Amino acid sequence: MIDNRSFYNEILTEHNMHPDFKYDLENADLILDGINPSCGDEITLKLKVEDDVIVDGAFVGDGCAISQASADIMLGMIIGKTREEALHLADIFIRMIKGNATEEEIDELEEAGALRDISHMPSRVKCAVLGWHTLEEIFKNRSSNNT
Repeated sequence: MIDNRSFYNEILTEHNMHPDFKYDLENADLILDGINPSCGDEITLKLKVEDDVIVDGAFVGDGCAISQASADIMLGMIIGKTREEALHLADIFIRMIKGNATEEEIDELEEAGALRDISHMPSRVKCAVLGWHTLEEIFKNRSSNNT
């Protein structure tokens, strides 16, 4: 049995020290700032969307290891997915962090499921969901702008 806590720490450290998606994405179609006023974490999420598929994405920003790693993991999961699939994953992730997702749903989150223990750390919940909430907002803003 894998020790969940060390797995969680390993994933957080890896994504914080060596993020795959933390850079300035040129020619992004959708750009939105996400800010956690309670601790000062901030990210700018940048997505390139073609035919309703997220073809590329990145983020820039500063914050704690949890907010930065969670945003990096999220981008790794949503690139190549449709808007609807990405929002489905965001919904599961946010419910997991609140302690309301099933085991089957958490399995869908793959590596992001390692962050499930944050549900036991109320002060860190906003850090973990910052990128995911920004993702939801970026698409809400887009659909309201297109009507």
